[in-house]
Amino acid sequence: MSTGPADVYLHGHHDSVLRSHRWRSAANSAAHLLPHLHPGMSLLDVGCGPGTVTADLAQAVAPGHVVGIDAAPGVLEEARAHAAERGVDTVRFETGDVYRLGFADASFDVVHAHQLLQHLTDPVAALREMRRVARPGGLVSVRESDYGGFTWFPHSDGLEEWRQLYREVAAALGAQADAGRRLSSWVRAAGFDPDGIVVGAGTWCYATAEERTWWSRLWADRCVASGFATAALEHHLADEVALEQLAEAWRAWGDEPDGWFVVLHGEVLATA
Repeated sequence: MSTGPADVYLHGHHDSVLRSHRWRSAANSAAHLLPHLHPGMSLLDVGCGPGTVTADLAQAVAPGHVVGIDAAPGVLEEARAHAAERGVDTVRFETGDVYRLGFADASFDVVHAHQLLQHLTDPVAALREMRRVARPGGLVSVRESDYGGFTWFPHSDGLEEWRQLYREVAAALGAQADAGRRLSSWVRAAGFDPDGIVVGAGTWCYATAEERTWWSRLWADRCVASGFATAALEHHLADEVALEQLAEAWRAWGDEPDGWFVVLHGEVLATA
């Protein structure tokens, strides 16, 4: 995650959040971009987190050089360790701010961000800066979840309450929970040529017993221990009892033998 000083990363860096981030790969989180990558490209990954996606992208463009930036120094140490463990030596990680990227104009063939813009108070300004450091004709790739598009079975009043609270917390922080559907409009507002914008969608699906357990326990923990919980309490949007009830709703859904959960993402590839 890379943000300006006025922005707050809603999820924070509790282990319940990083467990999800560590699961991410280029295959499950940047499949729309992969066909456009080739060896020798330079790439910037903005809001790289623990670096699992970044390392995959670095392998896709090797021997091209990759930079991953994030606002949290601690998570960058994990990213460096992950890349070293995999033997990916064409990537470096450094702290950075998406509103003020420390690179010259036209520095990268590809600028990538996954699950970043939804947490920003000014996503259009961030996209303008990402466009600035992309070379003319290069690509800016963004992918954002859309909480309003999440769907699950069976019905759960508790999960509906969780989604409503999440939206309220995001709004209190100046963020946008339903970012996926807005990506195209944000990219156009940032000055990209409409003829060079490709819009799509992707999903994560959790349907096996193992997937349900992992996803539900992860969110049960987030409801009581992550930045989401802290913000809900600080903005007086929920109390500890309510948060524990939401955590229990997640655990109950995870125990449903027919449980199914789909996370919707908007995806955009824009030519700089």
